[in-house]
Amino acid sequence: MRHGSCDPPAPDGLIGGRSDPGLNARGRAEAAAAGARLRREPVRAIFISHLVRTAETAAPIAAGHGLEPIVDEDLGEIYLGEWEGNGIASRGASGDPELARVFAAQSWGLVPGVEDIDGFGLRTRRAIEAAADAGADGELVVVVTHSAVIAEFLRQITGADAFAFLHNTNGSLSRAIRMPDGRWILASFNDTSHVHAAK
Repeated sequence: MRHGSCDPPAPDGLIGGRSDPGLNARGRAEAAAAGARLRREPVRAIFISHLVRTAETAAPIAAGHGLEPIVDEDLGEIYLGEWEGNGIASRGASGDPELARVFAAQSWGLVPGVEDIDGFGLRTRRAIEAAADAGADGELVVVVTHSAVIAEFLRQITGADAFAFLHNTNGSLSRAIRMPDGRWILASFNDTSHVHAAK
């Protein structure tokens, strides 16, 4: 699940060098809708990143199952170096040419000071595989994380272009199934029907 909507942080509002805003009213509604949708499913565990927006998004899901979310820093959003605090949304709204180049090239490596891209891919896969290990056959493990993390993992399991899955919506659910031989199957992407049903 991608975390719920949040307002952009001020550039001077970084925590430990990271953008770490909480959910806004819309994001809290998205989280509540996901909690209601997943209440009747066999959720075995919930994993979140160390960033507050994932904890706040996971809270209604965790409450519905009596679970304590497990924090894994490897699920944190890609570190955008000099762009932290001046995020993608504001750059997109202003027609920023540097952002346009990043999207045209489908490469985070063009962002000044971005974390090592290969390392990001490795930590993403490591985190999702570790989360999957927490569930048995037929059980659901919920991972509340970030747009680039979702996009990177789905790119890896499908062989798609780098940014093919980057446009996942706040509060959306994507489902992947790990087969007994370790292969992954993408079952659904960017499902927001629970959010629309709650309106």
